[in-house]
Amino acid sequence: MPRIPLEDNFVDVIGKAQRGLKLSDKQLCAKAGIPPGDLALLKSGTVKEEPLRAIARALGLGGDALTSLARRKWYPEQPVFPRGFAMFNTPDGDMTVNSYLIWDNQTKLAAAFDTGTSVESMLDIIQTEKLNLRYIFITHTHSDHIADLARLASSSKAEVWSSELEPVAHPGAKFFKENAHFHLGNDIAIKTLLTSGHSVGQTTFYVTGLSWPTAICGDSLFSASMGGGLVSYEDQYRNNRRKLLNLPSDTVFACGHGPLTTLRQEKQNNPFFTR
Repeated sequence: MPRIPLEDNFVDVIGKAQRGLKLSDKQLCAKAGIPPGDLALLKSGTVKEEPLRAIARALGLGGDALTSLARRKWYPEQPVFPRGFAMFNTPDGDMTVNSYLIWDNQTKLAAAFDTGTSVESMLDIIQTEKLNLRYIFITHTHSDHIADLARLASSSKAEVWSSELEPVAHPGAKFFKENAHFHLGNDIAIKTLLTSGHSVGQTTFYVTGLSWPTAICGDSLFSASMGGGLVSYEDQYRNNRRKLLNLPSDTVFACGHGPLTTLRQEKQNNPFFTR
């Protein structure tokens, strides 16, 4: 897997927080105590540390983490899964989107999480590993995450599952509530956590029984950032903090965009959660 760029740069993080808090540029400058020209420079990508830290304070962001992100000093150390886990990164215009596959090595039962824009590589792994795809889980039904769902569902005959709060992703799809439990083989357990805010039914799947406890979190959280609160910034932030940041400290975050990361690293380096 090539090194996947972070989903958001420091300008994106500022924009998400500013929009979420419903602050105009004028209001943000007044709250931060900086002239409009400094904010304009920051939004153009020019790093000026003093106004950047003032903006961080005004937006409730961690100043050290935002500065580190702006100066490109940090990238998450990538966790290693010796077996039973695969990540797929597929192009979507000028962006990319992630999907995931997990499986039990003894029974070969497998579950997919989202599809990205193509499941070609996922189907290759399923065939190579001789897997039986039992479930297709959908984090949320935005088009980039389910673009190739019809092909994966028809080729595998797997059950398609998504939140009862999301629009129907696929004919015949089944629906879960929060805290639903699924199992693969004897060791792998999957629990649903409603981490809404980016979408009404945005779901994180908390998986145990792999090499690391893993939260497949869609667009709830990204390394050094979080999903935009398209439905509710407050809900997205609160759900991330209460439900994701309280998971075991060695939890891996398998995000909908950008690289893998870990809870421990995000607590130290994500501007939204280091204040």
